[in-house]
Amino acid sequence: MSANQATAQRKPTDGRPGGVAAFAWSPDSWRNFPARQMPVYEDRAALEAAEARLRRYPPLVFAGEARRLKAALGRVAEGHAFLLQGGDCAESFADFTANNIRDMFRVLLQMAVVLTFGAGMPVVKVGRIAGQFAKPRSSDTEVIDGVELPSYRGDNVNGFEFTPEARRPDPERMVQAYNQSAATLNLLRAFAQGGYADLHEVHRWNLDFVSSSPAGTRYEDLAGRLDETLTFMAACGLTSATTPQIAETDFFTSHEALLLPYEQALTRVDSTSGDWYDCSAHMLWIGERTRQADGAHVEFLRGVKNPLGFKAGPDISPDDVLRLLDVLNPRNEAGRITVITRMGADAVADKLPPLLRAIRREGRKVVWSCDPMHGNTVKAANGLKTRHFDAILREVRAFFAAHRAEGTHPGGVHFEMTGQEVTECVGGAVDITVDGLTARYETQCDPRLNASQVLELAFLLAEGLKTERGARDRNGSPAK
Repeated sequence: MSANQATAQRKPTDGRPGGVAAFAWSPDSWRNFPARQMPVYEDRAALEAAEARLRRYPPLVFAGEARRLKAALGRVAEGHAFLLQGGDCAESFADFTANNIRDMFRVLLQMAVVLTFGAGMPVVKVGRIAGQFAKPRSSDTEVIDGVELPSYRGDNVNGFEFTPEARRPDPERMVQAYNQSAATLNLLRAFAQGGYADLHEVHRWNLDFVSSSPAGTRYEDLAGRLDETLTFMAACGLTSATTPQIAETDFFTSHEALLLPYEQALTRVDSTSGDWYDCSAHMLWIGERTRQADGAHVEFLRGVKNPLGFKAGPDISPDDVLRLLDVLNPRNEAGRITVITRMGADAVADKLPPLLRAIRREGRKVVWSCDPMHGNTVKAANGLKTRHFDAILREVRAFFAAHRAEGTHPGGVHFEMTGQEVTECVGGAVDITVDGLTARYETQCDPRLNASQVLELAFLLAEGLKTERGARDRNGSPAK
């Protein structure tokens, strides 16, 4: 479907809250709305054949799992838990290995342990994985050396290589993305439930290149303290054998619901509730470029019962946020919506507080999460896109400060990161320089934090959560 296709005329069947027109929803009703950021497939028959195959395939996740995540996010919205969401900017077919999946998973486990100690509350772990392929682009085409070709939109759409063949959108890539996601989920479930996530393994989670960093040293100290705690608990009869929470963990998947033919093909009716769920991931979010309340992406996601998120950049207004909440969460269910702010370090102090006040005034139940990555992307002197660790940290700190001032709960963070020793973001205790970016600059889209950098951020976040916990304890109740 072309981004320029006109919206079909439909008769409204009821009214959405807030005066937003509504129509009868179905998995394909989005096709009657303007759809931005969508590839144009030259072979319509091949697209329909790929969609038909995906409709016959088993779901990647199950409705009960999505409901469990929604309940956990409901506790975050109420101030009783914290959301940790992270993973690759965009998954690739070429870098699909068990080791890469394992390294990403264990860095998230490390971060969760650090944050749990700091927050004194459960940490809900959600990966940008097993489906995070498609990427929005600022332009439909790009020009290199005078040659203009379609922009790279992620491996489930087209190839990264700058050739006419690679850049031609191929619907068979959706099938390959499904197969890779299924294999990834299989491995993640084994890690989460098969003993790898046992808290007794905390020392093994430290990657070799991280262990020699300042954050790695702090982590080893924390792991030693955790060992002492587990020894005490074992003496009290609480072991991995008697307490499943020690031996295993819940781990959920998420991605931006950008490629709507893929999402529709994996939408199923839950046999127990009769509700529709997008079974491509536990949680889906809408990006900054596709969050129009009258657009195709919002139309599609309003009808599925998964927990949802949407990105909120510096130009979003309180009315914009409320309108989206009217459409996506008319029943005001806790855990249904995560507002992922991506303001930029220089804008968040001014732009975020009006949103917090409006949502609190209206009594809306949302999870507030900070994406400090996308608003802080710059081009280095050598031409590479990068992000400065200091800017990322400044946005996170300003996010916490705004919530502290407004008496609301800073519910989570959302990072683009990897478990590999890449050199894509400048700064941090490992002190990656602009000249050092080329050592291992491997991303096909946006620059990611490496394992040392995200672990360092986890300790800094833990300090902020500890401060919030102290304020909460003094007030006698969680933030509202």
